[in-house]
Amino acid sequence: MLNHTTGQAEAPILVEVKGLKKYFPIRSGLLRRQIAVRKAVDDVNFSIRQGEVLGLVGESGCGKTTTGLCVLRGLEPTGGSVTMHVDGNAVDLMQLNRERLRTFRRHAQMIFQDPFASLNPRMTVFDTVTEPLRAHGVTDRDTLQARALELMELVGLAPHYLRRYPHAFSGGQRQRIGIARALALNPKLIVADEPVSALDVSVQAQIINLLKDLQEQLNIAFLFISHDLGVVKHTCNRIAVMYAGKIVEEAPTDELYAAPKHPYTEALLSSVPRPDPRHRENEIILSGEVPDPAHLPGGCPFHPRCLYVEERCKHETPALTPIGPNRRVACLRAEELSLRGMST
Repeated sequence: MLNHTTGQAEAPILVEVKGLKKYFPIRSGLLRRQIAVRKAVDDVNFSIRQGEVLGLVGESGCGKTTTGLCVLRGLEPTGGSVTMHVDGNAVDLMQLNRERLRTFRRHAQMIFQDPFASLNPRMTVFDTVTEPLRAHGVTDRDTLQARALELMELVGLAPHYLRRYPHAFSGGQRQRIGIARALALNPKLIVADEPVSALDVSVQAQIINLLKDLQEQLNIAFLFISHDLGVVKHTCNRIAVMYAGKIVEEAPTDELYAAPKHPYTEALLSSVPRPDPRHRENEIILSGEVPDPAHLPGGCPFHPRCLYVEERCKHETPALTPIGPNRRVACLRAEELSLRGMST
């Protein structure tokens, strides 16, 4: 299990995300004129230290995956900066042209949600896990073979699987192949987008343990995207909670679970399944859905669903404000509310 309280605070910052925005235009009419924008990600700021795991959580549609894709420029952001500190240099990925970005991507890779859809059915496992190496100029067959065998050992797959195709594997094995591909270039950052949500519960535990072992063994930083707070509790050093395209709370994992400061975080924690059937009596059921990013309510975006809403919440937009060491929250009532956490 990762240490949530020691070690990571002293590590240098690897990634800094500032003012990240991704707006999708809404067009209408015969001439397809833009009539509005959908703010999928709106002014998101966070940092990740070397070897740290930052969890990004929230309901479906809150902007988690879009944020992860924008960090790697899988989607072109509308605005903001993503700075990686590598080999003593600070590089803003948003300023790189296509050729320089291609070269720099060896430092940042992605693990996708669906392990089958992310694998080419016409490529063997060997071709899949060595594709990043070939894309970066490694063509020697012996070098590729040696690295492929090393990667298979890292993810716990037998060497003879290298000759097989994706259809021959279970979901968990396919995800291990995807992880091996992400590790091929020895990246410093991996964006893991719901890496276990498509797997059976028993297999989820195996993949989570594998990722934790790899993170500790290789000192890789992770942006771990998930809607499952039970998973991120045992995986992440810090957690950032997203709602309607914005981060509404960020804190070290243990502190956030013990004492959330945002009502949305409290509701998410109350929904985590627990073995005690009496827990259902304390579950907070939020009304409505995550608001449409094209038609956000005025004031605090969460106020139509909040149990603690006041009149000012409908008119004032809270900023993400520090409320202590390593903690930030966007709530006008953060200092006065005493919210229920989740005990271990």
